[in-house]
Amino acid sequence: MKPFEFFKPATIGDASKILADYGREGRALAGGTDLLIRMKRGQWTPRAVVSLNRIAALRAMEMNGELQLGARVTLGEIIRSAEARGQFPVLARTASKMAGVQVRSLATVGGNLCNASPSADMAPPLIALGARADIAGRDHERILPLEDFFVGPGQNALVPGEILRAIFIPRPADGFFCSYVKLEHREAMDIAIAGVAVSAQLAKSAAEIRNCLDVRIVLGAVAPVPRRAKRAEEILRGNDLTRERIQEAARLAASEAQPIDDVRGSAWYRRQMIEVLTRRQLLALMTAPL
Repeated sequence: MKPFEFFKPATIGDASKILADYGREGRALAGGTDLLIRMKRGQWTPRAVVSLNRIAALRAMEMNGELQLGARVTLGEIIRSAEARGQFPVLARTASKMAGVQVRSLATVGGNLCNASPSADMAPPLIALGARADIAGRDHERILPLEDFFVGPGQNALVPGEILRAIFIPRPADGFFCSYVKLEHREAMDIAIAGVAVSAQLAKSAAEIRNCLDVRIVLGAVAPVPRRAKRAEEILRGNDLTRERIQEAARLAASEAQPIDDVRGSAWYRRQMIEVLTRRQLLALMTAPL
């Protein structure tokens, strides 16, 4: 590991200034579960590492009309949060399937998102929930839909000097459902081969059939960035949920994936599994209690 400068600022402004001064050669440290490993391997060789551990504002987890998740909230804290389990159970379930207990006590939601891995597990359910990224710079703040936060494998929308401050998630209305399923070799501590998050706002039609007022289908690990299957969504939005529509939506979702062949699975297999995972979650909505 090459020598580097280490900073422990107490405010977002101070951290932003240091990161801006070092540009692409500065790295922010939250949980460190990815950064330190990459530095030890020599994959990243920053001249400056800026610890965010003293910045209390990044630890907030509050429900005030919507859920605010500070970037330094850990996966373990999400799992233990009564508000997350009650209002956003998909987040607690997703976090519980990531890594092991020791890693979850350190790994942060901000770190998982800022790494911008195509297989980042927190991204699909958060996008399906309509989350927004709160980004702070030295003298500015901006809000970005989370689906626009990812710009490529390992690349996010932050510019030098910017920090992901928090994630804002709208409070769900009655009749709202959200799920995330990933395909993996093991049940936990494994990277997704393919993943699908589905959210839907449902109402009963006159014939007691589920009507899909709104829907999001988000694909993970099968494209350079987490992406919505918008053609599949259009088949369902504003229509009754029928098996025929669900079959077509699942087929379209698979066609919108852009998987690759790698050691964890072939592109063909991933595309097939996207269709299966999408179809299963949409079929579950047909019997969801309203």
